[in-house]
Amino acid sequence: MKRSLLRFILSALLLIAVFAAGLVIGQNKYGMPKTVIHVVTVKWKPEATPQQRQKALEGVKEMAEKIPGIKNIWLKTLRVQGTSMENPYDAAFVIEFENEAAIKTYETHPQHEEWYKVYIPIRAESRSHQITN
Repeated sequence: MKRSLLRFILSALLLIAVFAAGLVIGQNKYGMPKTVIHVVTVKWKPEATPQQRQKALEGVKEMAEKIPGIKNIWLKTLRVQGTSMENPYDAAFVIEFENEAAIKTYETHPQHEEWYKVYIPIRAESRSHQITN
């Protein structure tokens, strides 16, 4: 009888351990990075050609290669919420910076000024947001 009770207790403990491990493994993992995300939505001028728009977005890639503190970029717009015929925001891009100091470097970097020469003439409007934890 002692042996069957011991077996029952060990089996119950094993089942509890397996169940608990399943809960831990099944939990969604997420992080709260300290990087800064710079999200920009763009409304192009009507006369801006697809080639000019592409060149402006390629300029974001060039900045990422040359400006220190840029970690990642996103250039492919899937959807811009709130867009309408009266408010045709039709592009977006994102730049991830290592920290707030990297944004200051970006804002005053000569490569950013060069990019503005391509971007500003074809941009009708833009909205930018900077987000961190």
